[in-house]
Amino acid sequence: MQVSPSKELSPYIKHYLFLDNAETAVQKFRLFSDGNTGLVFSVKSKLISKIGEVKDYLPASFLYGQLNGFKDLYSENEITLLIVVFQPNGIHQLLGIPAHEFHDAIIPVEEVFDQKIAVLQEKLSEQNNQARVALLNHFFRSIMAAKPSSNQFLIDSSLNFIMAHKGLFSIKQLVEYTGYTERHLERKFKECIGLNPKKFGNIIRLHHFLKLLKNKPDDTNLTTICYDAGFSDQSHLIKEFRKHTGITPTEYVYTTGKLTNNLIKRFPASTF
Repeated sequence: MQVSPSKELSPYIKHYLFLDNAETAVQKFRLFSDGNTGLVFSVKSKLISKIGEVKDYLPASFLYGQLNGFKDLYSENEITLLIVVFQPNGIHQLLGIPAHEFHDAIIPVEEVFDQKIAVLQEKLSEQNNQARVALLNHFFRSIMAAKPSSNQFLIDSSLNFIMAHKGLFSIKQLVEYTGYTERHLERKFKECIGLNPKKFGNIIRLHHFLKLLKNKPDDTNLTTICYDAGFSDQSHLIKEFRKHTGITPTEYVYTTGKLTNNLIKRFPASTF
């Protein structure tokens, strides 16, 4: 289930996600970048980052930054996940911490937020989803109120430009649009988003392809969608897709369950 935050939080938070998985056998999930950072609360059992003789458990709650590629996560018990999906520059705006410090990292929430986060986590485990939304809104409004507002015009206008072009643009075009130098844009993107403009644009283009793939008519082939998303050919698409997700588009369609835009459940190919 996806729920929007309260209106005043929308510049910082894209949406809240509520995911339940009742299976108790070992489950494999894959998290890959969608251009946003996120805060994950595991309110039943912890996720696992590595399965083996010794299991590496993730914190009960953690923040993930912009990802270089993908991360595999596992569960072996029933799980309930609450995910706060921030706007691309939302976590930087709320906390004032350079976004590149979270790059390709999973960080326990206690290292980022104050001790109120432990109280919030306990309350979230005791409530239904409607009450959880109210708790999350209250928590982030209190952070917003304590943080002085910053000028985000350059980043916001750049993000709007990249989104409008669905990730297909050149740095020269962005420089001409904003009036700022490439060096200045890269510095601001690294500080506010955690990626340079081109890498961020590549992620947006990939997710535009996924949207086209999801909504494609039955008689539309992969090549057509590939060109519509701005890829020069299928080999370019497959290379870029594999870099971000670790699998091919065909594997994505036939051997995964789609939980969110950037979280999938992996199934063995032999089951199909």
